[in-house]
This record gives sequence, structure tokens and C-alpha cells, in this order.
Amino acid sequence: MRDGSPITHLRHIDVAMPNFAEQRQFYTELWGLTEIAADTGVSFLAAEGSPEQYVVRLRREAHKRTDLIAFGAATAADVDTLAAQLVRQGVQLISEPQPVTTPGGGYAVRFFDNEGRVVEVSADVTPRQHRQIEAREPIPVRLSHVLMNSPTPEATVAWYIKHLRFRLSDTMCVGSRGEVMWFLRCNTFHHSFGIVRGPHAAFHHASFEMRGIDEFMRGTGRMRRLGIERLWGPGRHRAGDNTFSYFLDQAGNTVEYTTELEVLDEDTWHPHLYDLREPANADQWGTANEMDEFIAAKSHNDVDPGLFVAPPI
Repeated sequence: MRDGSPITHLRHIDVAMPNFAEQRQFYTELWGLTEIAADTGVSFLAAEGSPEQYVVRLRREAHKRTDLIAFGAATAADVDTLAAQLVRQGVQLISEPQPVTTPGGGYAVRFFDNEGRVVEVSADVTPRQHRQIEAREPIPVRLSHVLMNSPTPEATVAWYIKHLRFRLSDTMCVGSRGEVMWFLRCNTFHHSFGIVRGPHAAFHHASFEMRGIDEFMRGTGRMRRLGIERLWGPGRHRAGDNTFSYFLDQAGNTVEYTTELEVLDEDTWHPHLYDLREPANADQWGTANEMDEFIAAKSHNDVDPGLFVAPPI
């Protein structure tokens, strides 16, 4: 474990929804992921440029929920060590470390975070045979990061720092209204995970890295031509220095195309506090549509009925 942290990277985000067929079509035919395995009401979707077996798992369910957030660990021993630490710290395990039966196999532990989200940490997953994304090919290279809404964000950020040893990269605030968004890293990417102040615990957005600016813009244009609801972008954030174009998938979850996420020097980086009242802190380019409370509210998402409830798979 580097600096005591068991987490090496983000693996996948697993979501459930009633309109499974529409979601499956959206992510494969429109968003640019590849289905590598499927069963009745379940679909495993890979990013062509990523060695991860899959980056999104879709599951049919009567009510929309986040099934789990999955991170990687270097070794099975790290998974065992983490599980023992979590138990000592009073974290509720869903399952003891055990073999994984999803594509790629592996060895994993599952547990609830402080607000009831399901987190999985796994090792020894067989890498997927992937490929280099070509120039002008507007499909995701990898899953970049996932952010979650929280009504108690300070406590949730502290939980991930304490128990999983995430490091704080930057924070966003809105003047005297206080801090609203926290970016957390588990490797040298500016963020792989983050927390947003919201009215309830729920999925905020998942972001997918594109090959470069041209591929990012081509993907953005494709979504707009197809009539997919655009929330915000294209633009370029200050925190992370990455590009952004946000859309809504067929279940009302926010998804993002991005590229050029900042890579940090762990030895010299110090977190910043950026005030969103300064427009360049939200969009350095000034090309995105203006963010307002109505647009922001769409990423608050629905109340998640899956808190402190383990998914069936």
C-alpha cells in the first residue's frame, strides 16, 4: 500500500434502472462503450481503450439506484489488510474478502460508506485486451472519475480520507455559502472520486476520458446531433484543468465527456479553494452555457433507494 492507501484506481460504476433496454442502447450505440458480457437484465460495458474488464455495469431494477462504486487494489493481501482495518474502525462489511464471479474474476471486499453507498475494492482482476483509440475516434478511452451527491459532504469527505486514504486535490466554494464540491484522488490523476453538496445522497455524474480535444469535441457534437439532452459545456474546468461536456442518460443520470485531466506531482501539490463566483473557475474558456440552479438541480438526481441495501449481484 502506497502511503497506507489500498486504492490504486477507479474500476467501474454499477447502476440500476427500470428502463434497462434504453440505457443499454444509449451506452453502446450512442455513448461509445462496448458490451463484453450480458445476462438477463444485466450488461457489462467496457471502454475500448481501458484494460478494465468493464467500466459500467447496468442492471434492470424497479427503482433507479447506484449499485456500487468499484476501486482497484494492488494485491489480494491489500484487500485483506483493508478489510481488517475497516472492521477495526467500525465500518460495516457487506461481504468478507472473497473471489469475484463477474467478468475478469478477482478478489474483493464490499462495504457500506458512511451514507450507505456500496463500495467494492478488488485485486487480481484479469486485464482486458484493449486497444489504442485512433485519431478522430470519438469514443471513451477509460472511466475518468465519479462524483456523488451528499447532504453531509464534510463528513463523507472525511470518511473517504480516513478509511480509504484518498487525498484532497481541490475544493470549490460559492462565496459565503461555503464549500460545495471536493475532488479526491487515489493516484496522480487530479481526481478519481468526488463529493458534491446536495439535498440527498445520490449519483451526481460519471466522467469518461476521450483521446484528445478533437475526439472530445466530436463526441460532444455527436450527442448534440442525436438530440441527447445537454446540461453544460463544452468548456474547461479550473480544478483538474479538464474539458467538460455534460449530458443526461436515459435514466436521468449525468454523464460527462472529458479529456486532459491534470496529473499531479504528489510531492509538491497543495489543495486550492476555488470560488465559483469567478466564472473562469467553472469554465476557463468561457465557452459553456451559463450554469444556473435549474441545470445544477438535474445532477442532484433522485433520492437513492439503495442506501444500506446490498445489490443482488
